[in-house]
Amino acid sequence: MSNDGAWISLFSGGKDSSWALYRALEEGLPVSRLVTVHPSEDSYMYHVPATELTALAAESIGISLSEVDPGDLAATDAVDASAQGDAEIEPLEAALVALAESEPAGIAGVTAGAVESEFQTNRIEAMCERLGCELFAPLWQREPSVLAREMIEAGFEIHVVQVAAAGLDESWLGRTLDEEALSDLETLNDRYGVHVLGEGGEFETLVVAGPHMDRRIEYEAGTEWDGTRGRLRITDARLS
Repeated sequence: MSNDGAWISLFSGGKDSSWALYRALEEGLPVSRLVTVHPSEDSYMYHVPATELTALAAESIGISLSEVDPGDLAATDAVDASAQGDAEIEPLEAALVALAESEPAGIAGVTAGAVESEFQTNRIEAMCERLGCELFAPLWQREPSVLAREMIEAGFEIHVVQVAAAGLDESWLGRTLDEEALSDLETLNDRYGVHVLGEGGEFETLVVAGPHMDRRIEYEAGTEWDGTRGRLRITDARLS
């Protein structure tokens, strides 16, 4: 991996992008910027819930944050998934082009938390090719249960902030992804096919503490539940 230029971390505050950032730092890659895209509604390419807390996470991590407002992605009305994915990558790429122009040596590479989604990874890879930079994707095609345990054992405190799958009821909202929760997810995987890392959108997460963070994210939240899916509605948050 090249150190000739800046490294940018695609960062949602969830476990996968946080793990990619953490592994990049462990590898000695000079990550100088986090980039968060803030979809206002459903998205084919981006993590949606609780991205407003990435500013607190960035402060705790000690790396500058750039935030991207992609406008109305119109994902709920999309009829062509491929075209929608291509359209959604455009505001991120434009932001990275602007960052590259502001960096004396340009962008050396980008980190991403993709595990199995070729839909997302292929577009990020193509974007990196157009930008002339490398892609660091340390979660790619790793065994999900092994990855989850690595995160837990490293000291990541991971909270579930959204669920949308059979077997994941309201009690999962705000639950910590620990060894007991992981065991339950493995059971749900056997029973319903729920992905252990939520790669199919079954659940979304927020990392509130970890070895790469100096301070913990504290928050207050209520729950929204419609009988089959739900999310935390965060009302206040701060660093402890």
